[in-house]
Amino acid sequence: MLIFFKKISSSNYFKFFTNLYILSSVIFFFWMLFIDANSLLFHKELNKEIKYLKEQKEKLKTEIEIDKKLIENLNDIDNYEAFAREKFFMKKDNEEIYIIEFQDTLKN
Repeated sequence: MLIFFKKISSSNYFKFFTNLYILSSVIFFFWMLFIDANSLLFHKELNKEIKYLKEQKEKLKTEIEIDKKLIENLNDIDNYEAFAREKFFMKKDNEEIYIIEFQDTLKN
């Protein structure tokens, strides 16, 4: 066992990695990459979340534009009435509505 230890201690790798500066640098980088609260892994997760939130922001912007166009379109009373009839199946007091379903649209 003693021979093995002497052989290892005379190795250039052993001398290099037991150097105090190298050892402290390796420990420091390991700490900063994996253990610290601001670690590389934590930043990777945050970057994923930022990417997801930016995508959501773009989707919501397009939805806002669509809704703005709809609101602008509904300022006209005729469009407002047509929207209410199509989406909410509303009718005037003196009207009757018949819903016609075709055979191919019905589920068995």
